[in-house]
Amino acid sequence: MSTSSDWAVEAHGLVKVFGENRAVDGVDLNVRAGTVYGVLGPNGAGKSTVISMLATLMRPDGGEARVFGHDVVKEAQVVRQLIGVTAQFASVDEKLSATENLVIFSRLLGLSRSDARRKSTELLEEFGLTEAAKRPLSKFSGGMRRRLDLAASLIAQPPLIFLDEPTTGLDPRTRSQMWDTIRRLVSSGSTVLLTTQYLEEADQLADRVAVIDSGRVVAEGTADELKASVGESSLQLRLADASDAQDARRAIQDVLGVEAALSPEAGRITAPMTNPDKVTDLLITFREAGIRLTEMSVQKPTLDEVFLTLTGHGVDTDSSSTAQKETVSA
Repeated sequence: MSTSSDWAVEAHGLVKVFGENRAVDGVDLNVRAGTVYGVLGPNGAGKSTVISMLATLMRPDGGEARVFGHDVVKEAQVVRQLIGVTAQFASVDEKLSATENLVIFSRLLGLSRSDARRKSTELLEEFGLTEAAKRPLSKFSGGMRRRLDLAASLIAQPPLIFLDEPTTGLDPRTRSQMWDTIRRLVSSGSTVLLTTQYLEEADQLADRVAVIDSGRVVAEGTADELKASVGESSLQLRLADASDAQDARRAIQDVLGVEAALSPEAGRITAPMTNPDKVTDLLITFREAGIRLTEMSVQKPTLDEVFLTLTGHGVDTDSSSTAQKETVSA
């Protein structure tokens, strides 16, 4: 069975209708083999439905899609041998241990009893679950369950892995561990298509990102391109002496060539950062003019800003309301 195609996924005009609701309304996706592709969007955008159609779990009402060149409708059985799917909710038995769950999945996939146990041991070690291997899943944390569910989807070592919001509800430490696991999967030759609500997740993992809202792709590109589409990063400065504000604004105009805005908060200035290379020149100018700073930060667009610009509304998630910021003390 060949998987030599440059494209792991090619989808054109995918449509799925539930009654009066067009959950997916003409989605196009092209996922290059050996990459991470992110599908970014709020709850109800249609992300999971797209995954279900590509994974042959749901038949499209319109359009077509191929996985490594194989039609997801006409060659569904072939496609199923090429993919692994991790859904939003773990498909495991809480009464059984981690080992027992993986052995059952392995046996269902046709592995012998000895191969099933060997594979289970390897996966538990890979996902840091060896110490909890005999523990009932009812005693597992949310992060441990997500890791086990991902492990189960990799038993057959598929070349294409669908991850549907793999880190939703996880704490930051566990989310970071999942990211490391996803990177290892790609470095070993797999292709990953993941859905997410987190801009940071797409930024960290995805080579390209499709923004989907109300069943349609409203933007596509790299994470940096998406952030740039809603405006540049902004340079935020806090002056040691608020009376230097006008001199600082003139320096910003002269060096950066942009207009700076004064914040209602005394001594705070915000300016578009169109040319990061010139920020060093600005700091030298400040020093020569005797303008002292107590803080300097670069603020990037947030997930809400991306969606507000592209769709007219934000995303109702805790993680998206906090700006990504790099701060240094002056």
